[in-house]
Amino acid sequence: ENGCCPECHREVTEAKEEAYFFKMSPFAERIEKLLTETDYLQPKTRATELVNNFIKPGLEDLCVSRTTFKWGIPVTFDDKHVVYVWIDALSNYISALGFWNEQYNDFDKFWPADVHMVAKDIMRFHAIIWPAMLMALDLPLPKHLAVHGWITFNGQKMSKSLGNVVDPFILGERYGADAIRYHILREMALGADSSFSNEIMINRINSDLANGLGNLVSRTVAMADKYFGGTLPADREAGDFDAELIAEAEELRAKVDEFMDKTQINNALAEIFKVVSRANKYIDETAPWVLGKDESKKARLATVLYNLLETIRIVSTLLSNFMPTTMPKVWEQIGAAESDITYENAGKFGVLPADVTVHRGEIIFPRIDVNKEIEELNKIIGSNAEPEEKADDGFEPAPIADEITIDDFAKVDLRVALVKDCEKVKKSKKLLCLQLDDGFGGRQVVSGIAAWYKPEDLIGKKVVIVANLKPVKLCGVESNGMICAADTPDGAASVIFPDQDLPCGAKLR
Repeated sequence: ENGCCPECHREVTEAKEEAYFFKMSPFAERIEKLLTETDYLQPKTRATELVNNFIKPGLEDLCVSRTTFKWGIPVTFDDKHVVYVWIDALSNYISALGFWNEQYNDFDKFWPADVHMVAKDIMRFHAIIWPAMLMALDLPLPKHLAVHGWITFNGQKMSKSLGNVVDPFILGERYGADAIRYHILREMALGADSSFSNEIMINRINSDLANGLGNLVSRTVAMADKYFGGTLPADREAGDFDAELIAEAEELRAKVDEFMDKTQINNALAEIFKVVSRANKYIDETAPWVLGKDESKKARLATVLYNLLETIRIVSTLLSNFMPTTMPKVWEQIGAAESDITYENAGKFGVLPADVTVHRGEIIFPRIDVNKEIEELNKIIGSNAEPEEKADDGFEPAPIADEITIDDFAKVDLRVALVKDCEKVKKSKKLLCLQLDDGFGGRQVVSGIAAWYKPEDLIGKKVVIVANLKPVKLCGVESNGMICAADTPDGAASVIFPDQDLPCGAKLR
């Protein structure tokens, strides 16, 4: 593909007069230090893979032109050659800004970039070739390179019966782009793949957006409308629980900033929804419905509702980049003016006017009936899909083993662990050596899954391990445990990836 297959590379290496080369080796040491000694690459776990696979064996020269096709950009001084696609593609980052262009130049204004964000399949081009090109030009490098994973289906074949068929157009029409975008960003940890299914997505929409944020907005605006006709009085009375909510709301922007600077978007969103949960808890703690029955508590009730509206203003401002269509609807309901919704104000509490007027509107995120919705989605998918040739995939599960007691099961200690590093075992084509954070100081496990997983597919993901398995040596490498995986219809092994929010060392029961 793109003229860069191994056969093509070998051919032009042996016949150099048919191609032009970029000598990469002078930059090997600088690139290795860039990857291993700085925070350029995010997540850092990817650095080991790149260094071991491309730099330590000797950084090969790069063939930067092709003669076997004509669709590329012509080499100006040799009309037999076209430029290798990744050379012109990467250079577009700076040429688009006006580098070496006399007609316009935004290069000094926008370069170096704060972050390049790419998928893991093009990581090598951005982590090795692009830095070498910039070093050769004596230009500054981007400040960070963030490498994200893929949206996967946990190794399972798509199936209507499982509800894991994904059609983005159908999902966008039913739930809105904001909800879909939120789900993907919330589920995907930087560097790791994200398992997707319709059911997982609907549960996330219900838990965070409907029960969390949507419920908070609806309850707050409804109570302001019910008890004060929509406009809060200016009188205030502080009380219990105020300080804790206000402090969490005021500190939120700094926490979000920290995670965004590390390109840990899922963690930034998690912090925002911690405050959403705290605000919902604040409603239960202060019981506005009780305060509303006592005329002498009107000032206290107004204070509670104002604190909630301010918290909503802060979280919705920080969510606006993730959900740009929905958040303006929230601002309209809570009575926020355009000047109230700024990044600077997201770090302040008390921006809304004391006599703010709310405007009750539609429910922002209606709750979804999971079972009915999956059934409906399957009908839609079925009506748009080609009929299946057979009803099942022919998978024959292995026979169930002999019965055991609960005491027998208790002897097996299953734990959650994070894959910190992974590499192939040199003496074996089947084995991978994984370095794990098991919550107890770490361990090394060797697993026979190299036929189905590359090291980079596992780094940064959480797995389930048998933690109390007696240590053994496999091809001379010590293994302290076993990775749990399931059989698939084609005879492969599908590693079981638990919820990424589970802490390392969590015990499975």
